[in-house]
Amino acid sequence: MEEPGRPKRDSADDLLRRALVDQEATVSVALKVRNLPLSEAVTVIFHGRRDLGTVQTYVTPGHHGTGSALGADSLLRVPCDIDLAEADDRADAERLYAEQAAALRDALVGADTVLDIWRDPLQELVRAHVKVDHSVHLNVRLPAHRLMPTALVAPDKGIIVAAVCSARALAEGRPPMGIACAQQDVARVYPLPDDPERCLEDFLELAAEHARRMAEQLGRQEASVQRFLELSGDDFPQTG
Repeated sequence: MEEPGRPKRDSADDLLRRALVDQEATVSVALKVRNLPLSEAVTVIFHGRRDLGTVQTYVTPGHHGTGSALGADSLLRVPCDIDLAEADDRADAERLYAEQAAALRDALVGADTVLDIWRDPLQELVRAHVKVDHSVHLNVRLPAHRLMPTALVAPDKGIIVAAVCSARALAEGRPPMGIACAQQDVARVYPLPDDPERCLEDFLELAAEHARRMAEQLGRQEASVQRFLELSGDDFPQTG
């Protein structure tokens, strides 16, 4: 007898896309965070689905309310989820939800404020225009999870600065946060309250040292290939 075919496992994006359509199995609650100095406004979506067993968190730029149609590609998955397992009844669940949602809101406000403080020092150090990017996807890999779809980008230098966080249930309070600086394959996370000028100078030194090491490595590789190509003629030792 042949083993019955196993159903294809859905990706996170597939599950979310299906969940936004299948309203009977899901509940979504939107939390609007306004008057942010850099992002202006973001919407947090707490999305609960029975078969996932969690209340997952997504953040998207702008104002979105009841009836808004959002695709999976416009939502940033933030691994700071609601946990109401300790609630004794509905009233207790409402209290826990309010506390945890407020913790995430405070984290977003704090991170956005710090990013806004970083904008001028970054612009002065790179001596070029710095733009604010609200894309959900960035073209560099960060060493931690993004907290919000807002980043500072210095296109001429290829530097990206974004707020990041650790994966943590909101029942434990505000998640640990930091500011990540990235350039190609170089990245470092700095504490949120640290001095931005010191952090940026440190990162630029790190990036410069990485560039020097890469140049030395490429030089050695080129020299090695050149010497290998010079190994020709009748006296070249044969193998095999």
